[in-house]
Amino acid sequence: MIARVRAGEPEAYAELVRAHTGIALRAAAALGAGADAEDVVQQAFVKAYCALGRFKDGSAFRPWLLSIVANETRNTVRTAARQRTLAGREAALAEAEPLIPESADPAVATLRTERRAALLAALEQLSEEHRLVVTYRYLLEMDEPETAQALGWPRGTVKSRLNRALRKLGRLLPDFEPGEGGEGA
Repeated sequence: MIARVRAGEPEAYAELVRAHTGIALRAAAALGAGADAEDVVQQAFVKAYCALGRFKDGSAFRPWLLSIVANETRNTVRTAARQRTLAGREAALAEAEPLIPESADPAVATLRTERRAALLAALEQLSEEHRLVVTYRYLLEMDEPETAQALGWPRGTVKSRLNRALRKLGRLLPDFEPGEGGEGA
């Protein structure tokens, strides 16, 4: 696909944008862009297009794009010079998730919402590096190599920071199980 874009085929980049917009929006929201998530993602796609000459052939596009999204999110938050509240992040993340089907059990839906809020509150207490690695690995459901590529860290660093972050989350949330992050928590 990248070869088609580099060859000047505009529809090829449009396909990449369509394929990755959802996860890019979820990443921006999860990393604190809040209401600016769409602007962050649009800017990230523009920067990615301009940087395609530096994209390594054979590399995965998604982690590379998400590293750009993470940088754009950080820049947007810094430029705005305001801290996003937990409620703002939770609302942005909830908007990026599919709506609960009407047939869902309200008690189960309420429990999921409470667990999500508790997890997001605990994530706020982690260092930026630990919050990033947990977000990429569990909330964005990336595997270790993708997480390492997206964050620009060696795999060993991803493993050690993830381990430390999960231990701290375990202390903050005694009922926390890492697999729950990929199920909408």
